[in-house]
Amino acid sequence: MDTAPPRDSGELTYRDAVAADTPALVGLIESAYRGDTSRTGWTTEADILGGRRTDPEGVREVIESPGSRLLVVERDGELIACCQLEHRGEAAYFGMFAVRPKLQGEGLGRLVIAQAERSARQMWGVREMHMTVISVRDELIAWYERRGYRRTGELTPFPYGDERFGIPQREDLVFELLVKDLTA
Repeated sequence: MDTAPPRDSGELTYRDAVAADTPALVGLIESAYRGDTSRTGWTTEADILGGRRTDPEGVREVIESPGSRLLVVERDGELIACCQLEHRGEAAYFGMFAVRPKLQGEGLGRLVIAQAERSARQMWGVREMHMTVISVRDELIAWYERRGYRRTGELTPFPYGDERFGIPQREDLVFELLVKDLTA
């Protein structure tokens, strides 16, 4: 999955999301993580979580919050990926990462996360990038580890009963903090 160069049918462009992008961003994020469409990629959470991954209000909140940005990635005018960056003191938080399922496994994610790290360093001068990942997502965590992230063992309970985070299909879900040193 990591060795193939990205399929390049055009140059990638990066920009900050605007409110008008909300419906397309919700569709992209949902397609990457939930339902049958997500199963065409490898980042699916469909076997561990049902329900929604996000909603328009959640996306707009990221777009509009001070110290936060939602990075949109386009190729040939098509929205193909996104990620959230949030300034948190000496660190930036990386989340809401989605790549169109049919493009997963082609190296696009590597390019997006590298751009996100550069952007966070340039905008905020942060020393670390933080993210939380559901601890049972072994393949996804291994992918982040190959990008230089390390598991911290710091766990946060999954918010069972709060359907904004999805409907759990199992009882052992927790978030683990992953950290990458951006000064190295």
